[in-house]
Formats: sequence, C-alpha cells, structure tokens
Amino acid sequence: MAWLFLGLAISCEVIATSLLKSTDGFTRLWPTLTCLAGYAGAFYLLTLSLRQLQVGTAYAIWSGLGTVAIALVGAAFLNEPVTLLKAFGMALVIAGVVVLNLGGAH
Repeated sequence: MAWLFLGLAISCEVIATSLLKSTDGFTRLWPTLTCLAGYAGAFYLLTLSLRQLQVGTAYAIWSGLGTVAIALVGAAFLNEPVTLLKAFGMALVIAGVVVLNLGGAH
C-alpha cells in the first residue's frame, strides 16, 4: 500500500503544480482551491507512505518523479519547449533517484 500512496501523492502534487499558473497569483478561486487541495492531498498521502517507506527513499521518488512529470506536463499542455538540455536534466533526476534507492537497498 505504501507504494500506491506514494504514487497517488505524486499524482496529486503534479496536478496541483500544473494548476499554479491558472491560479493567477492565488486570485482565482476555483483553481486556487483545487491547487491547495492537491497539495494537501499530496502531503497527506506522502505521510501515509512513510508508515512503511524510509523518508529519504519516499522523498527522493516523490520529488524526482514529480519534477520530471511536471516538466512533461509543461511540455504537453503549457507549450513549454523540451530542449536537449532539459531532457538531459530529466534523465539526471531519474538517475539520481535510482542511485539513491540503490544506495539504500539491503
């Protein structure tokens, strides 16, 4: 269940982050409420995953995959360009998450 909670936490965080621009500085009610609810859900689900996962492992996966996912959302829906350098950066983030997790393996 911990991995499911972590996956849902990442999904909530990505949804919330993708809505930040549409809040217009938190001046638009519904995008703001949805964004804040997404972040609240993300943190709640992350805490549930921490019942079984190490905090370093969970946070590395949550932040790393969330970062890559929001970069892809930006490219797909917000017309943000994906350059070779950005793709390389995303690959480095994923590699970093993998190395951190391998370092904690028993």
